[in-house]
Amino acid sequence: MRMKLSVKHTVDRWFNKIAKNPALSGTVSILWLMVVGWVAFGWNLGNIGLIDETEPLFAEASRQMFVTGDWITPFFNGDTRFDKPALIYWCQAIAYHLIGVNEWAVRLPSAIAAFGLVCLAFYTIQWYLAKQDELEQVSRPTRRYLTSFIAAALMALNPETIIWARTGVSDMLLTGCMASALLCFFLGYAGKEGSRGAELITNAQSPMPHALFPNKWYLAFYVLIAGAILTKGPVGIVLPGLIVAAFLLYVGKVREVLREMHLLVGILIILALSVPWYALVIWRNGWNYINSFFGYHNLERFTEVVNGHSAPWYFYFLVVLLGFAPYSVYLPASIIRLKFWQRSHWRSLERFQQFGLFAWFWFASIFAFFSIAVTKLPSYVLPLMPAAAILVALLWSDLFSDTETRQTIPVSPSPTPPISTSLLRISGWVNVVFLSVLATALLNITHILGTDPAISNFHELIQQSGLPVIAGIIWLVSAVLVAALLLSRRWNYIIGINFIGFVAFVIFVLTPASFFIDRERQLPLRELSAVILEAKQPNEELIMLGFKKPSVVFYSHIHVNYLKFPQEAVEHIKNQAAKGLKPSSVLLLAEQKKFLQMDLQPDDYKNLSTKGAYNLVRVPFKKMKKEKIDIS
Repeated sequence: MRMKLSVKHTVDRWFNKIAKNPALSGTVSILWLMVVGWVAFGWNLGNIGLIDETEPLFAEASRQMFVTGDWITPFFNGDTRFDKPALIYWCQAIAYHLIGVNEWAVRLPSAIAAFGLVCLAFYTIQWYLAKQDELEQVSRPTRRYLTSFIAAALMALNPETIIWARTGVSDMLLTGCMASALLCFFLGYAGKEGSRGAELITNAQSPMPHALFPNKWYLAFYVLIAGAILTKGPVGIVLPGLIVAAFLLYVGKVREVLREMHLLVGILIILALSVPWYALVIWRNGWNYINSFFGYHNLERFTEVVNGHSAPWYFYFLVVLLGFAPYSVYLPASIIRLKFWQRSHWRSLERFQQFGLFAWFWFASIFAFFSIAVTKLPSYVLPLMPAAAILVALLWSDLFSDTETRQTIPVSPSPTPPISTSLLRISGWVNVVFLSVLATALLNITHILGTDPAISNFHELIQQSGLPVIAGIIWLVSAVLVAALLLSRRWNYIIGINFIGFVAFVIFVLTPASFFIDRERQLPLRELSAVILEAKQPNEELIMLGFKKPSVVFYSHIHVNYLKFPQEAVEHIKNQAAKGLKPSSVLLLAEQKKFLQMDLQPDDYKNLSTKGAYNLVRVPFKKMKKEKIDIS
């Protein structure tokens, strides 16, 4: 017991020293953010090849912009690509210009968006806890710093965020813009200070009564909303608007806040930043763009099943459980702790004290919105992960009390009561069960995973790698340690065990697994792309039979003709031969199974290379003998 108190006193003295020295506090905060950001987003970011099928679509469309100088219409493989607006392509093309056309440049915009969001969230939580200490006239640097450190770690180091922050697609850029916009809104909203009912405005954050523009945080909110619209379209304003509107209606401040936000000016800023590109792309492509982007990729995705992406109503419960693992087991306690249903209580608080309530509306609105949508994908709920991290971090802030505080008569109550010990105990034991189940599942992962046609002996290779055993041991040890802490009632260390367990999982399992999958699944295609670059004759056509792997287009810089069936490929080659084209041959890239189904004779083609499950051959037209080809 004495040792426990001694450690706590030492930690408190250390954080007190940090708090009293601005230079030291800034240095420690920056170092923590850099370490967390590097482990989560930077380490080996570009050392793994592009992952088929979505990532190379973005990478190649951006490369086309970079090469052609056409910054308006995205193209892939010679066709327009209207799936997403232009901001992600612009960011990747700029990265190409700065560091070259490579995997680092493809993923850098996603990593920067994620890191920027984590830094802003760290600042926001620090600010919120400092304001709470100021209002209660106490000094709790240990609570303030530990909560901020944990919030940053939870936000960065969870499966959903790590996956999309390391993937060169638009999802993390959207989340970075949207979540940062919501944090900026709350900072602008909470910048109106003073006791309840007062109308004082801080000079540093809020405008003069008759100023044309709102405060700097509201301005940042509008700019980031425009960025979200340029990243994924209408959802970039619909979701933040829904969250803000629901929150303001609940706390009864709609008119008041809309006036101070200078909403008309904000709308003009959003339109000025986002509309020009939409106007140009519609002017150039007309109804093709309108029907494809606004119709198919927005309206139909919400109202109908697109590309077979349907799922049951409980789909996102599972996505949040696994995507925010292992901390997701504490979300129910984090939400119950708020008692968000006590509207009169929340309306009576200072604005900044409503931060937890705002995070709840953020989380619940996105969860409900995409649960209603008919098309469902795991990445859709990525924007709620920052809110989940904030909720869990605020739950743990109750346990980080300082041994010494400076306190006079309290001016205002805490926005939430202290967490119930029984609720924390229940959540802790659920944590133990969850980690044990996770360990068991990973130990038996070869019986759970399906097959991969690109890797013939996939299960055997996974088992030989030893990764399932390492993963199982990591989570079993974590479960035992959490159980021991529960039995000894050392609650405040539990979240640290989960965090350390996940970092170990990233370093010793996820990273080696990524290199393994890349080596077995993607490396053969990159090697074949290099062979294609060397072997392809001028104007020679490249056919990909039976599958679509956009990474070949990116790495070979060659237009690919995708054909689904062997019979279709045979007919196409015969038709090309009949035209007497030059050169008198085509390159054919096919899985070995599909290639055999073409029933070509050995003298009908020349084998150029075989890598993994794929064959690359050249089929000369003059050797295509009709009687030897069975097209039935």
